[in-house]
Amino acid sequence: MSETAAVPTAPLRARAEIDLGALRANVRVLRARAKGAAMMAVVKSDGYGHGALPCARAALAAGATWLGTATPEEALALREAGLPGRILCWLWVPGGPWRQAIEADIDVSLSGLWALREVERAAREAGRVARVQLKADTGLGRNGCQPADWPELVGEALRAEAEGLVRITGLWSHFACADEPGHPSIAAQLDRFREMLAHAEDQGVRPEVRHIANSPATLTLPETHFDLVRPGIAMYGISPSPELGTPADFGLRPVMTLSASLALVKHVPGGHGVSYGHHYVTPGTTTLGLVPVGYGDGIPRHASGTGPVLVDGKWRTVAGRVAMDQFVVDLGGDEPPVGSEAVLFGPGDRGEPTAEDWAQASGTIAYEIVTRIGMRVPRVYVNGE
Repeated sequence: MSETAAVPTAPLRARAEIDLGALRANVRVLRARAKGAAMMAVVKSDGYGHGALPCARAALAAGATWLGTATPEEALALREAGLPGRILCWLWVPGGPWRQAIEADIDVSLSGLWALREVERAAREAGRVARVQLKADTGLGRNGCQPADWPELVGEALRAEAEGLVRITGLWSHFACADEPGHPSIAAQLDRFREMLAHAEDQGVRPEVRHIANSPATLTLPETHFDLVRPGIAMYGISPSPELGTPADFGLRPVMTLSASLALVKHVPGGHGVSYGHHYVTPGTTTLGLVPVGYGDGIPRHASGTGPVLVDGKWRTVAGRVAMDQFVVDLGGDEPPVGSEAVLFGPGDRGEPTAEDWAQASGTIAYEIVTRIGMRVPRVYVNGE
């Protein structure tokens, strides 16, 4: 479906409406937060469930100059779709499509010598210079080169650069706890990053960009902005941490609204069990509404009995267990017509729940709520340009 697909007139079983106008506005807000730094729009995991390609196009239109993906396959898909400009991908395994990435002018991240060796070989085969960025593990403990191994990686990358095999375009790292205000690891990681930058630059590395700021750091830690910021979830209008503030506190607007059409409304007597295991039993005569989405669509089963839904102007709660394809809400005697809209989450300005409400109900984070919405739910793009 194109980015400017119109809202269908017939109700869908379910739909995830993606407001590209909100995304563009969010990009502009984030760019203003990081004046003097370029912005990388992170569109990994299919744009956090919003659709990588339309969201990437909208972000570039709003002034982002880089795109970021986790896997090379994600990056190659963007390039194959014709997206211009700089793309960085950072999650590689041995035997990955290095040559294809080099030939597609994608910047590739290296965290160890094994990756550098594979890039050198691919660059020779392609007859092209590979653009590489060296990632430092400053304390997150996931990907990235440990400080003890950094001098060797930097030295070998400079040797490969002198041989005309690679161009070191960036030095970067990632925070562990930037979403926890005042956490001591933030300052410790920033100090370590500066030390590792200084070593690389003293040895002769001349990076185009140095970057460490994710969404929370972009919003709250201006000293971390360096040359480039990499907001992910904030671009989609979700706060990276309730402790930091709501989306509205930062001038952001949630981009995804998830809704479904009621598939059934029926009267049941008191004492009636609802869904698997009868974890919910009606307290009295009532009406039940059937919402035709379930964990097969990405609705968290952990939200059984707690997930909020707006139906007929009122908040309802998932009654009983979320099943693979459907769940039930107790309508309390109300009788909205079959086909009425059930809004699971959205920006909240119509009184509907938000992704953060679902995160709280599920014991997780809002990142997971939007990212896990599956491909059975069509994305409908509005406010495209």
